[in-house]
Amino acid sequence: MDQLTHLLNGFGQILTPQNLLWVIVGAFLGTAIGVLPGLGSAMAVALLLPLTFTLEPLSALTMFAGIYFGGLFGDSIAGILMNTPGNSTAIASSFEGHMMALNGRAPQALATAAIGAFTGGILATVLVVFFAPTMADLATQFGPAEYFALAVFAFIAISTVVADSVIRGLSALALGLALAVVGIDQSTGTARFTFGIPALFDGISVVVITVALLAIGEVLHVASKVGRRDDKKLIHAGGRPWLSGPEFRAALPAWLRGTGFGVPFGIIPAGGAEVPTFLAYGTERKLDARRAKPMFGKGSIQGVAGPEAAGNATAGSAMGALLALGLPTSATAALLLVAFQQYGMQPGPLLFERSADIVWALLAALFIAMVVLLILNLPFAPMWAMLLKVPKEYLYAGITVFAAFGVYAAGASTIDLGVMIGIGVLGFVMRQYDVPLAPVLIALILGPLAEYSLRDAMANSSNNAAVLVSSPITIGLYVVLVVGVIWNGYRRVQERRLAAELDAAEAAADESATTR
Repeated sequence: MDQLTHLLNGFGQILTPQNLLWVIVGAFLGTAIGVLPGLGSAMAVALLLPLTFTLEPLSALTMFAGIYFGGLFGDSIAGILMNTPGNSTAIASSFEGHMMALNGRAPQALATAAIGAFTGGILATVLVVFFAPTMADLATQFGPAEYFALAVFAFIAISTVVADSVIRGLSALALGLALAVVGIDQSTGTARFTFGIPALFDGISVVVITVALLAIGEVLHVASKVGRRDDKKLIHAGGRPWLSGPEFRAALPAWLRGTGFGVPFGIIPAGGAEVPTFLAYGTERKLDARRAKPMFGKGSIQGVAGPEAAGNATAGSAMGALLALGLPTSATAALLLVAFQQYGMQPGPLLFERSADIVWALLAALFIAMVVLLILNLPFAPMWAMLLKVPKEYLYAGITVFAAFGVYAAGASTIDLGVMIGIGVLGFVMRQYDVPLAPVLIALILGPLAEYSLRDAMANSSNNAAVLVSSPITIGLYVVLVVGVIWNGYRRVQERRLAAELDAAEAAADESATTR
């Protein structure tokens, strides 16, 4: 098959000392940053973007491949050993993983997470290898109206799924679109939102915005909590860092089921792996309730295996959506899209034709990155956990300096530093009020595409708005979007109703106890 031939050629390019070194560096950095609560692969990519301009495209992208998957596993280490997930994608696996750690099975929990991440990532990447070129061929049928529908689909889906409040999600989306249109409009030559400042005529750099929102905003958020008590202790993870035969046999079906949940969600713009990880967790919990000896709540290995596989499977298939469609389905994928663009490459249907050598080498790098991560994480996960002991004052001070250095190195502009601080304060306020960051980043990246696609579609149809829903692809996207929004609204109503019933039951129980 052509895909296997191209993949073997990709391995031929990536299996050089220099490129292997960049994969290992990326895996190392991704895991190290992912371990630290509040950080993650998105911040790692954002911080390193300004510093990779001098690297060859393949070297930079292979390093980001290691960061991409390494950050996900690093998130789980903190969740399992401290019950403090590094990111929201690790929450589901932390429930049972931390219980396993409390019961003296921390190394087995970490091993389950590592093998689950490897399994989900490998299987999803295999599917990407075989189906991404087909997706790219189908995407050649996309015109301006289809790309506009795809962007709208991503905007609404992410804004309504990742936030507890739809209003907060849409507010974040509006903020991202406002930042995206700053500068000179290329079609009309009109200055927009520049306030007469010449430095803003070229717009605000995506690097400045992402570093400010992710890094500076998080630093300010952590600084606002200095002095508060934190009684969570790091659990020692020494012991057998592998699974016994019965443990492996118990975890294997959960790994496969988790992968099945994760793969489809990597293609859907749902903001990341939160939804599939919780679906995998819920499924394993229901199956566990049917067993003779239920283990959920006591440290179930299936409760770790399913969500971990789902998270990395989502990340793997998200790479396929990014490469074939140019569609970032998570914040990290949006930043990887920026990484491609800084080297003059636009992910989408033509990427496999114009930059086929780099694309297939990158896919080969994903396989190698997951093997490297398994080697790094299976025996050395307790070593990574030692990073949790680094004092936050030193850690976040270093992040601030590194962020400022990267932003200045990218543009050599002190105005960029001022903009970074201003947007960083905005990022802090968003965290304080639980406004999600993912819609901002997706709007920032896809906003220009949506604007130009809408203009082209209207210009080519003599301003006939019907062109926006004139093809099966656009109609299909909008129908799926409406169904998804309705389902999400129904799910939220059910969750609130259940929460209200539980509160009423607890109140009744308290009142009954008081009368006695």
